Amino acid sequence: MYLAPICGARPEGPLLYAGCQNLIISTAVARFNLIEAGTVLSVREKILIVDDEAGSDLMNSVRRKLDREGFETVVVQPQSRLATGDDFETEALIAIESVRPSAVLLDVRFGDHPDDQFKGLGILGKIIEKAPNLPVLMFTQYARGPHRDTAAAGSLKFSSSVDFIDKLASPDEVALRLRRLIGRTPEHIQIGEELLIDGGAAIVYALRGGQKTPIRSVQGMKFAILLELANAWYKSPGELVPFWKLERFSEGEDSRASLRVRVREIKDALGEALGKKFGPEDLIVNVRNRGYVLVVPR
Repeated sequence: MYLAPICGARPEGPLLYAGCQNLIISTAVARFNLIEAGTVLSVREKILIVDDEAGSDLMNSVRRKLDREGFETVVVQPQSRLATGDDFETEALIAIESVRPSAVLLDVRFGDHPDDQFKGLGILGKIIEKAPNLPVLMFTQYARGPHRDTAAAGSLKFSSSVDFIDKLASPDEVALRLRRLIGRTPEHIQIGEELLIDGGAAIVYALRGGQKTPIRSVQGMKFAILLELANAWYKSPGELVPFWKLERFSEGEDSRASLRVRVREIKDALGEALGKKFGPEDLIVNVRNRGYVLVVPR
């Protein structure tokens, strides 16, 4: 962990990288990949963490997971050891301008004082005022218990990209929710327990008996159709992909008919690899002639 220098007085300009910032920045922030031809910097997407328990074992495990997922984590840390929710709010709003994160991981509770028990909801409102399109994942112990309804309603009342997750959720689930909020999909997408799509290699694998077997018959336009459906499913299970988005991967005068044939071929190929027979309501489903939805194979 790198502790940025702290000054007694706040400078007029942005804090970050001015030698006077009030942020604890994970070692991930210092990682840049220099491309030799032109010294281009490849900077990873940043997640701003606003939590008065950011140094806990639980939060450290979340940060390690986000680092492995390719994110940089920046933790808001007010100067005062007795920081209140108001201090976190002030520093969070400054950091949003300075850091320009891709998403915020925000706690609901900032201490035992009654004014701070739901302070995160107030901070959320200020963040949305300042950056209405910035995704925010509310991370809270109130996902269970008597205060759950208050925390959930306060988190989800906005029309912006806001989600709500239990602090007891696994680091994998936190990373997944953040990726979905941001709209980023990983290179590898596992669908249920039996299919794995490798977008980089353009291969779909059958997972059976601990073995990963490539399904070579799903290539080219068929793979492109499956990947488009998988990306939509990953970001939001049950999301419909309209015909026009998939018909670009079809050929012939009747692109809709060509798409139907390719979808049927995809289902047949995957079913054969898994030892199953996929019907109209399985795997790739036509929804009222508007588009297709990917569902986890049964």
